[in-house]
Amino acid sequence: MTIVIMMGARLLIVDDDDSIREIVKIMLKDYDVLEASNGEEAVIAYKAFKPDLVLMDVQMPKMDGVEATKEILKIDPNAKIVGLTAFARSRGKEMLENGALEVVEKPFTRKTLKELIDKYVAKALV
Repeated sequence: MTIVIMMGARLLIVDDDDSIREIVKIMLKDYDVLEASNGEEAVIAYKAFKPDLVLMDVQMPKMDGVEATKEILKIDPNAKIVGLTAFARSRGKEMLENGALEVVEKPFTRKTLKELIDKYVAKALV
C-alpha cells in the first residue's frame, strides 16, 4: 500500500487506477492525502489513519467501493465517504444506498473536489 501524507485535512483517495490517484493528489496538494488502490486497502487505511474524508472509486478489484463503504461505516458510522466514479449512472445509487454522502462522476475538476472538502471536512475540523 502506498501512503503519501500532505498538509491540511486528512483525505483518503481510493482508486485502482494509479494515474487517477496521482491526479487527485496533485489537485489536492494542500491536504494530507492517503492512498489505497482497492477496497481492502481502504478499510485498513481507514482503521489506521481515520481520515476526515474518503474519496472512493466504485469499481475496483478485491473489494469494490460499495463493500468498502459498508465496512468503513461499520468501523465508524460517522465516516464521510464520497463516491468518485465513471459509473455514476449505473452504480451511484448503490453507493448512496450503502452510506456514501454523494457520488461525483468522473471526470471531475479540482474545483469540484475542493467544494466536497469544504462541504464535508470543514464541519469535521471545527
